[in-house]
Amino acid sequence: MSSHGDVVQIPEISSLVEQAQESFRSRFGRAARYCGIAPGRVNLIGEHTDYNDGFVLPMALPLVTVMVGDIRVSGDSSRVITLSQAADEPRELEFGPGKLTPGKPAWANYVKGVVANFHLGQIPAFEAVIATSVPLGGGVSSSASLEVACFMFLAALTSHLESINLKEVARACQKAEHQFADMPCGIMDQMVTCLAKPGTALLLDCRSLETDFVPLDDPELVVLVTNSNVRHTLTGSEYPSRRRSCETSAQHFSLKSLRDLDMDTLLNGAEGLADQELLRRSRHIVSEIKRTQDAAAALKTRDYKQFGRLMNESHFSLRDDFEVSCPEVDELVALAQSVPGVFGSRMTGGGFGGCTVTLVTRDAVDRAIEVMRVNFIGYYDDRVLNWFFGYFIFNALNFPVPCFFIIIEWLSRVSYILRLRASCWLPGTSIPTLQLIPLHPLNPFELIPLHSLNSFELIPLHP
Repeated sequence: MSSHGDVVQIPEISSLVEQAQESFRSRFGRAARYCGIAPGRVNLIGEHTDYNDGFVLPMALPLVTVMVGDIRVSGDSSRVITLSQAADEPRELEFGPGKLTPGKPAWANYVKGVVANFHLGQIPAFEAVIATSVPLGGGVSSSASLEVACFMFLAALTSHLESINLKEVARACQKAEHQFADMPCGIMDQMVTCLAKPGTALLLDCRSLETDFVPLDDPELVVLVTNSNVRHTLTGSEYPSRRRSCETSAQHFSLKSLRDLDMDTLLNGAEGLADQELLRRSRHIVSEIKRTQDAAAALKTRDYKQFGRLMNESHFSLRDDFEVSCPEVDELVALAQSVPGVFGSRMTGGGFGGCTVTLVTRDAVDRAIEVMRVNFIGYYDDRVLNWFFGYFIFNALNFPVPCFFIIIEWLSRVSYILRLRASCWLPGTSIPTLQLIPLHPLNPFELIPLHSLNSFELIPLHP
């Protein structure tokens, strides 16, 4: 456990539910009767491989989205409220029973997309409140967390919980994101949000959807997640352009996807590619698919040095070949990699900001945090950096996994001045203490079905 002081408690899952319940009661004048909950995730390795039919190795986080609500008493339109201050305005939306279309606010597109792709039965008009502890735009899949929580809420609302097929839920939520968020994502986020188990990472074959749960329960091993606070927006042009590059390269080699391409064939056929950029994009995917398989094998044998080396290689490939990193993330990764006891560090998520993930020994956690805390400068223009550090200590003797989460707020104020090709960095002077936040063990998701009128009973769904 970290020695940094000022231990504080952030909302547990039950507290987050209570917050959403109270908001629902205040807004709609009655108690909510149904709830769906789903976690965020961090991807240990295997980035941008999912839409290339490759392998990924994510794990669930103890950060969740909850959606509580009930059938509307009168009226045929549905009303949804989000409590997230990071969501765009307006934070309350009403939509009718007719054909749904994407629009503003952006957060509501994920809800409307799930409603439009809910296949288990007719959805009555409903009212609902959303609360989340998953950072939006942090690269830890706040979108899939919202989508799956919404789907589980609708399943409870329509009395179809017992007929759920989790892989079909993942596909429906992926389709919702494609259609309503204009995000051509792969299947990884929705699958791990639906299927993850405590104490494991999920090796997912994104072509066959076969899963292999890789043990991650060493009490001396820590996964450290660091938020650069550069909020990414993957629905812009960069993410879709990476996917198009992969599709173009696969077509060049007459393949269904880059999953079927090996490095020798790529290098031998490189001259026929349209440009060097396609070669770099393809080289990342081909090497990343193999790295992910090798990393899973290393994790199974507890070869953490090999796993860390593969994490480092993954980041360099994402930075140089796939070009989806950013200076702030690169700086965090380099700082982490410099610390004795750190096996490896890399960006995680789609890129263009968000988080890094670091594999580190338990006794080196404080040192790693301090190095990043003291030395991170960033590239912000007159902004306040607001970090979070999360690490998860895996304890084989206490299953499910006890988890810990650290938040650093108002770390430093950095002003960037650019004059005649010269840059001047002006760091702030106020650096508060770290805050260690213990969280309860997390199952892949938890449902709260109705058992008595106006009351909830928390029922974890164990694998």
